[in-house]
Amino acid sequence: MRGRHAIGPEIAERVDGSRLACTRLRVILETIVGTKPVKDACVELDICEQMFERYRARAIEAAVASLELKPAGRPAKATSPSDEQIAELKERIAELEAELQAATLKAELAATLPRLAGIAGKKP
Repeated sequence: MRGRHAIGPEIAERVDGSRLACTRLRVILETIVGTKPVKDACVELDICEQMFERYRARAIEAAVASLELKPAGRPAKATSPSDEQIAELKERIAELEAELQAATLKAELAATLPRLAGIAGKKP
């Protein structure tokens, strides 16, 4: 047989985790594969069948959840309320600076062209 060799429930002993968690996973996998009856698994883990079924269901749900497709790319940065407030204030500063520049320009024009300002104010 060519290719990789099949890895069974003993793979649970190779993952990072506490000894208890690895043992629970190995026993759960043994029951799924069919090499160990549930009653023997319960005796080995010193738990009742209901608790074993809960462990097995949680393990399967966690495995499925970890295999779900996720959006590609780097996750978007979460913005805090203070970051949003800073962005709003920066935008407001830009608006006020533009208004200030327009008012300054109007004042300079009024100072340099007083005659036109007086003509515009007279009525014929």
